[in-house]
This record gives sequence, C-alpha cells and structure tokens, in this order.
Amino acid sequence: MEKSTQPEAVSSVLKVFNILQTLGEQKEIGVSELSQRLMMSKATTYRFLQTMKGLGIVVQEGEADKYALTLKLFELGSKALEHVDLIDLADTEMRKIVNVINETVHLGCIDDGSILYLHKIDSTYHLRMHSRVGRRNPLYSTAIGKVMMADMDPNEAKQLLESVDFIKHTANTHETPEQVMEELDRVRVERFGEDNEEQEPGLRCIAVPIYDRFGHAIASISVSFPTIRFEQDKKQDYIALLHQAGKNVSEQLGFHHYPMPLTVE
Repeated sequence: MEKSTQPEAVSSVLKVFNILQTLGEQKEIGVSELSQRLMMSKATTYRFLQTMKGLGIVVQEGEADKYALTLKLFELGSKALEHVDLIDLADTEMRKIVNVINETVHLGCIDDGSILYLHKIDSTYHLRMHSRVGRRNPLYSTAIGKVMMADMDPNEAKQLLESVDFIKHTANTHETPEQVMEELDRVRVERFGEDNEEQEPGLRCIAVPIYDRFGHAIASISVSFPTIRFEQDKKQDYIALLHQAGKNVSEQLGFHHYPMPLTVE
C-alpha cells in the first residue's frame, strides 16, 4: 500500500511547487492560464488552488478567477531564519580561515557605542592577540568598528563617534570623529576595514562585514596579526579569505548579493 501511494504523493508535491513557482513569477494568474502553463487539467489545478487557499498560501482576487500568493511563505521563511545561529554559522567559516593562515579570527558587532567580541578562534602561535569573548574595544581604533560604521548612514556614524571619548592608544590612533569619517569613505569603496597598530602596538587587523537578509551589516569577521607575521604581499589573499567567509555566512542568513570587491590594493 505504501509503495503504491508514494509516486502519487511525490507527484502532488511537485505540482504544488510548480504552482508556487508560477505564481511567484507574476502578481496574479487565472486557473485556465495556470493549467495550460503547467500542462495540468483545469479541474486538478482548481482543486490544488482551493486547498492552498484554505491553508492561506494563495488568495483569490475578489470574484475574479485569478489567484495570487499571500505572505504566508514569507512568514514561514522568516521564522526559519530566526532560528539560524549566527555564531554557529560564523564558527565554520572562521575555522576555515584559521586552518589556512593560522591567525586569530574574531566575530564582533557594535553594541552600546563600542565593539563586542561574540566569538573567537585562536591561532596556535604563542605570539597572538590576547582577547576574549565578551570583551569590548573602541569603534574608532578597530577594524570591526570601522567596517560596521561604514555600513551606517554617514550622519549616524558621525553622531555615534561624537558621543565617544577618543583615547590615544598608540601613535596611529585616530583622535577626532573627522579623521575616522575620512577613513570610512575608503572603507565603503574597498569593502574592508583595517586597524594598523591603532588599538595595540605591534598588532594589525583586517575585517569585513556580515549582512542579514535585508542587506544590513549586523556583524563582522576579522583576522588579527602580530606585525612581524603580517605579509603585505599576501594582504589581498587575507581579504579574499575574509570576504568569502562573510559571503558564505551572509547567504545562510538570507542575503545573496554580497558585494565582493574586484581588486584590493
């Protein structure tokens, strides 16, 4: 009994998805046109549409013989995305980077006027960045802070910086909002942020954004190097690794238009 009904069940599922795909390609469509496009009988098409209407997946447009998708599928998709764990997704990509270059990789975001480290994969070198999950660092002297602010409206970023007390951590640390805003213009074009010994002497960091399904930067992945191990001629390779990781995580969060740079100087 089970074997004989399985092909029919599979066929029904395929018909439902074909109907959904066709309805997704145009705002509304009539039963006759839909049945012709799917090469299904009008009676079968009507029966499926009425069932889907009862489930709230399609709606019949007034008294007309036309049907359209509701937002039910969007609602279901959104609920699925709510269960996606950013840290778990990022962890896989972060470990890929560490496996290639063996340097410390962080996941961070902006929280209450500073950056907050959400996750970390350590380098196996004895000489490495000493940080911890939950630690905070300034926006203006970190690669993560810069790449996150670059995604903001410039006025919002400037207002955020004006509420921050600038501390001169090293000789390279920015001292004013204007200096940071000038660098953010470059970050927007090159699509990566950089900390060139601005937070700690002898330490460099590069960061790229992670986007949610709406295309907003919600986090950032960074890699940190002691300056004695940073190789300038491999900088483009480092950035490419980060961008691939950012793209992979963003896609799993529902964003499929990650802005990959063509070249990095």
